[in-house]
Amino acid sequence: MGKGRLEAFSDGVIAIIITIMILELKLPHGDSFGALKEILPAFMCYILSFVYVGIYWNNHHHMMHAVTSINGITLWANLNLLFWLSLVPFVTNWMGENNFTTVPVALYGIILLMNGISYTILSIILIKHSGKNSLLAQATGNDVKGKLSLAIYAIAIVLAFVNTKISLALYALVAVIWFIPDRRIEKRQ
Repeated sequence: MGKGRLEAFSDGVIAIIITIMILELKLPHGDSFGALKEILPAFMCYILSFVYVGIYWNNHHHMMHAVTSINGITLWANLNLLFWLSLVPFVTNWMGENNFTTVPVALYGIILLMNGISYTILSIILIKHSGKNSLLAQATGNDVKGKLSLAIYAIAIVLAFVNTKISLALYALVAVIWFIPDRRIEKRQ
């Protein structure tokens, strides 16, 4: 089956996720720069989450560009990814509202981990559907970047119970690793 509806639906859901995140950002009480200080944690969470959602949108676009068709299991795998992405606004808001305390930071990592796992599952399913010699399979290879990201998330979740600043730095590190769109697909076209 064609992939156009899946791409359009995914784009729409991701746009709504970003919209929800900005709507959850509360206005400061007051009209001075000092008033911004009270919302700084929430704003920093928003920036990190916006970057993450943008990374998923960008890489999802590249992945879908690398395949010519999809199947029913792909639709479900894509919905699984969108489900976990849709939880990003909740954990973003919770973490920001609680000034990066342990449990919200750990749950944020769990949601990031589940997004990474879901993206990996979608990639595997698309490669299986497209074939081991497909553009996506060749571009993805053994996916060291993806596996490294999952490992960093897992470590960061555990470290949230030791020092949340380390966890946040690790979450930011993974975002930096993925910030530049995955060129593996573009190089093979």
